[in-house]
Amino acid sequence: MPRKKQETTHKPTPDRVEGLRAEVLEQNITDTLELNYMPYAMSVIVSRAIPEIDGFKPSHRKLLYTMYDMGLLTGGRTKSANIVGQTMRLNPHGDAAIYETMVRLSRGYEALLHPFIDSKGNFGKVYSRDMAYAASRYTEAKLDPICAELFRDIDSDTVDFVDNYDSTRKEPTLLPTTFPNVLVSNNTGIAVGMASNICGFNLKEVCETAIARIRHPNCDLLDTLPAPDFPTGGEILYDPREMAEIYRTGRGSFRIRAKWRYVKEGSLIEIYEIPYTTSTEAILDKVAELTKAGKIREIADMRDETDLSGLKLTIDLKRGVDPDKLMQRLMRLTPLQDSFPCNFNILIAGMPKVMGVGEILEEWTAWRAGCVKRRVYFQLQKKKDRLHLLKGLKKILLDIDMAIKIIRETESDAEVVPNLMIGFGIDQVQAEFVAEIKLRNINKEYILKRIADTEALAKEIAELEEILASEKKIRDIIVKELQTCAAKYGQPRRTTLVHAAETVQEAEEEDVPDYPVTVFVSREGYFKKITAQSLRMSSEQKFKEGDSLAFSQEATNRAELLVFTDRCQVYKTRLSEFDDSKASVLGDFLPAKLGMDEGESVFAAVLPGDYQGSVLFVFENGKAARVDLQAYATKSNRRKLTGAYSDKSPLKALFLLQGEEKELALYSTDGRALVFSTAQLAVKTTRSTQGVAVLTLKKNRLVDRAIWLGDSTIQNPARYRVRSLPAAGAVLRPEDAPEPQLSL
Repeated sequence: MPRKKQETTHKPTPDRVEGLRAEVLEQNITDTLELNYMPYAMSVIVSRAIPEIDGFKPSHRKLLYTMYDMGLLTGGRTKSANIVGQTMRLNPHGDAAIYETMVRLSRGYEALLHPFIDSKGNFGKVYSRDMAYAASRYTEAKLDPICAELFRDIDSDTVDFVDNYDSTRKEPTLLPTTFPNVLVSNNTGIAVGMASNICGFNLKEVCETAIARIRHPNCDLLDTLPAPDFPTGGEILYDPREMAEIYRTGRGSFRIRAKWRYVKEGSLIEIYEIPYTTSTEAILDKVAELTKAGKIREIADMRDETDLSGLKLTIDLKRGVDPDKLMQRLMRLTPLQDSFPCNFNILIAGMPKVMGVGEILEEWTAWRAGCVKRRVYFQLQKKKDRLHLLKGLKKILLDIDMAIKIIRETESDAEVVPNLMIGFGIDQVQAEFVAEIKLRNINKEYILKRIADTEALAKEIAELEEILASEKKIRDIIVKELQTCAAKYGQPRRTTLVHAAETVQEAEEEDVPDYPVTVFVSREGYFKKITAQSLRMSSEQKFKEGDSLAFSQEATNRAELLVFTDRCQVYKTRLSEFDDSKASVLGDFLPAKLGMDEGESVFAAVLPGDYQGSVLFVFENGKAARVDLQAYATKSNRRKLTGAYSDKSPLKALFLLQGEEKELALYSTDGRALVFSTAQLAVKTTRSTQGVAVLTLKKNRLVDRAIWLGDSTIQNPARYRVRSLPAAGAVLRPEDAPEPQLSL
């Protein structure tokens, strides 16, 4: 028989329970955040996502230094897999991440104006979302010649070196770039609680601007650096004031759009440069979506004809289409025109800081000056050491025979250097140098030639000491290096500038066909837009059980619609955004169609027309507010406006006032009524105004309803009409009271 499994239960003792409770009580969430989360956040900010003043993140720097250390600056290409493997000695985050970094820095990917890696093979394209790069075992790479400017004098103590993650080798904390790479190379990073998005600028323009800033600190940056430059080209819609604000604060955005040409033969449009922020697939998908929705009817076909010669999207036009008007619409409706958000967040001495372009150039100049000083000091020390050795050699010249005799007569090898030090009065370093001279070089000619170098060395040392003592000479060296770099690697601008004031923006209404429609809105928020022809065929409207018509009005397809909700918000939309409907369907549910908040419902719908007139709000507390319609006519394309009306009291009724003034009837819950003219209320421009008291209410009494006088059942309006507000109204007579509603 199988043995029965012994069941055991572990009941914690009272002491154990008390211990667990004490342990839980000691867990403080603020301490946990400080000890665990903050180190992670700082690591992401400082060691991963935010670039430093040399323009590189740690992953970029580790990869490029590994390639430099492998001799790939002057040698031939090697397999990318080999580079990735070597880089893992500095970057332990995995081969996939390292190879992705290499792809972005490569010439084949075309993400940088000046790529740092000369690639061979398929590295994908920055403007294509679906064009995958080949595996690292198939591609080859080496450093591009411009990397000589990144590593110049790196072996001359220009930057600090630290141990790698396992302390087996050294790596630089920064690369001593001779040009402001932080502004030349595009850089994007998302850290914890902050991000960085730096657009690229033209190398030649950046160098000229840095030189101008060094020589004239108050110079206008726009004179030499008009706008960013992108490897994908395109056109920047240029606004000098907007760009100046970005340069000043390091934040802001500007618009960039595609370049295109019209080919008359074949009636087609070729798009050959697109914004840096988008991809060909995103453009094709959006155009296909618009065509399917019927918003774009002029396109017969659109395809991607990108090949080895470069990017090209081709649009086949239907007969009689104006290409300029079509492209204006596509620029507005698709990613062919996009905005680039700038956030110049850079690590300065380990601290993230958002800076304008001028401040970045000042920080870079100060940092580069430190690199030059360290290089000069390194060279100075080398020359001083050399001069010190030659001075010892000079003393040997006085008696070469004596030096030979001392070495010959010394019995122990270890005593050669001390005996030379005693015999000629030189120090240990000089004696070591003399002792290492080859026998064939112990002749007068060789020694005289070496001694002749002392004068040149002394002169060079004096010059280097002068450079170290002069800030002006340090800056002159920086300027000279910038001029050399600009002349050697400068390229013409790829992104052209189009002044925003000169661009012709087509009105959005021209995109939308205009025809008469009738709008129906139910009490539960269902919307229908029905054409006159469809309405003639069937005019009986269908509603959900328990629902009924709340609003109906004739309009045109281009008209705007304001939908006020029960949460003091208004949603703006156009009738053209709704499909034509029929009387036999329920229609579109406005809360879902407009993306309202959860639980939010429609209170009223208004067709504002040309926004001439006002909106009258009646609240439960007896107050009424009349707000100018212009308060809802925003210039931007905002679809949702908060604070549409006052939230001090629940809204009871809403009326649109356009044209002549009308009379309104208010009913209270205690059986009283008031009739007044809307002309008695002043128009306010503030949407959230509380309004003025209209109906004086007793305690615990509220406004029950408000309707136009013409729609009411009041037989004798003079009894309830008042000349001044507020007023208590009059008690309703039975013949004036509204008909009681039937209830089950």
